[in-house]
Amino acid sequence: MVGFGVSNRNFKKAVDRNRIKRLGREAYRLSKQSLLEKATESKTGLSVFFIYTAKELPKFEEVFVKMKAVLARLEKECI
Repeated sequence: MVGFGVSNRNFKKAVDRNRIKRLGREAYRLSKQSLLEKATESKTGLSVFFIYTAKELPKFEEVFVKMKAVLARLEKECI
C-alpha cells in the first residue's frame, strides 16, 4: 500500500497538489517491481507514505530518479 501527500501550505491550488501526487504515483508504478518482489519473497507487508515538502513544482524526470533511489534504499534497509 502506498500513499502520497502534498501540503496545501506550499501549494494553494488543488491542481498543483494533484499534479504532484499524480507524478509520484506514476513514478512509483514504474519503479515498484523490485521492491514488491523482495517483499513477497520475505513474506512481508509493506505500507509507505511519501510526503512532498519542496516549494516548487517538480518535473517527472526528477520525481522518477528520486523515487528509484528511495525505493532502492527502502529495499536495501527494510527487507
